[in-house]
Amino acid sequence: MFVLVEMVDTVRIPPWQFERKLNDSIAEELNKKLANKVVYNVGLCICLFDITKLEDAYVFPGDGASHTKVHFRYVVFHPFLDEILIGSIKGCSPEGVHVSLGFFDDILIPPESLQQPAKFDEAEQVWVWEYETEEGAHDLYMDTGEEIRFRVVDESFVDTSPTGPSSADATSSSEELPKKEAPYTLVGSISEPGLGLLSWWTSS
Repeated sequence: MFVLVEMVDTVRIPPWQFERKLNDSIAEELNKKLANKVVYNVGLCICLFDITKLEDAYVFPGDGASHTKVHFRYVVFHPFLDEILIGSIKGCSPEGVHVSLGFFDDILIPPESLQQPAKFDEAEQVWVWEYETEEGAHDLYMDTGEEIRFRVVDESFVDTSPTGPSSADATSSSEELPKKEAPYTLVGSISEPGLGLLSWWTSS
């Protein structure tokens, strides 16, 4: 689920921080810049693990701050494909079951990846597994807040860097706002035995 990623960045330290230890100032600046941010094709940055190398610091004309090239390792949330995770159901929609890990919410289990046969209850706004038994079908509801075990089957990164307006944007109505996309999304599946709500597989 979590990996260590080696990174390199140039860190600017303002003059009023010169009295502090350099490593402490650099660690603070790196966490300000990266913590809780998604790096494209890397994952969700959590916190600095360690600093492996500091190169020479430079002060440029007209800028009293120091600029140091830093080699460091960062803790990143980036589960591998087929990894099994446990989260809680954030909500349901016709698009599928939305799952949260507490610190990461952009997880979707689409309808075709649910235990089958499944149906969406419009009145309750929940997905239901129509579990077949010898006595007939039993409806097992996927209620909000329930813990759910799922397999990671796909991931998607979207470059959300700011871009200039295109010619199409210039002619479109000012009332139309672009749909905000999540920079990092996981797709899950529960379509195999042992996956799904934890309560389904716990013996009474």
